[in-house]
Amino acid sequence: MARHGFMTFSTLTFNMQNGQPWDEAEPDNAGIDLGRTVEFLERQDADVIFLQEVERGFDGGNQIDPPPNYHYLRKKLKGYDSVFAYPVANQTEIPFGLGLAVFSKSKLRDFQKTDLPAAGLDFEYGGVRRKPSQRLLISARTVIQGREICLLNTHLQAFFMIGSSSTEHSAQRDVIEAELRLQQGPAILAGDLNCTPGEGLVEQFELAGFRTVQNREVTWRRMPYVLDHLFYNAHLRLVGHSVIPTLASDHHAVRAEFSFARPE
Repeated sequence: MARHGFMTFSTLTFNMQNGQPWDEAEPDNAGIDLGRTVEFLERQDADVIFLQEVERGFDGGNQIDPPPNYHYLRKKLKGYDSVFAYPVANQTEIPFGLGLAVFSKSKLRDFQKTDLPAAGLDFEYGGVRRKPSQRLLISARTVIQGREICLLNTHLQAFFMIGSSSTEHSAQRDVIEAELRLQQGPAILAGDLNCTPGEGLVEQFELAGFRTVQNREVTWRRMPYVLDHLFYNAHLRLVGHSVIPTLASDHHAVRAEFSFARPE
């Protein structure tokens, strides 16, 4: 695609809440509608799609294998290559969404997953004492317009929901920062970073050479926070971006168009 005189490519990050649509009257009991998820993603027609909370988590840490939602998306989203991974299972898992996927119109290779450490604390949910889960960073490489690019996707612990913060428990974001500092070429980090404005994650990643496409427009319906981000490094130029409201999840999607900053 050509825009503003540059050849661009489009990206989308979306926490799909395991296919649960948003219902203002019944926000936690709206059922599952993966057809609506697919319809939304097809309308976006992005070159690269980063998804979080692809599958449903369960009490006891059960993870369905093969992952049903991911395989449904693979079947329905034509013309995409894809990768998926679950995080390490946690027997005290909160029954929310989990699992990461990347869909790309260009072939993916060199898939890797990095486990992000769980914080050493406990909390109560649903009348049960629980421990935070390990989280996950996945990455893969692809070639777009003849240039290799690294695609990273993550979903961090929402410490603000369990009475703490990632400032106090920074291990997960520190592992990601270290990975960002290793990137020598074009790279994008996408995901639900689950950080409130005072936690300093955006500033931390900026010091590692990665800027977010936007940090002002709220991306979550339940609280007025910017949780969902697309970070990019100096090898890429941001051409345009938007936050896209949708009833297909309790999160909005974030879309961005990039061009390569300079030829090799």
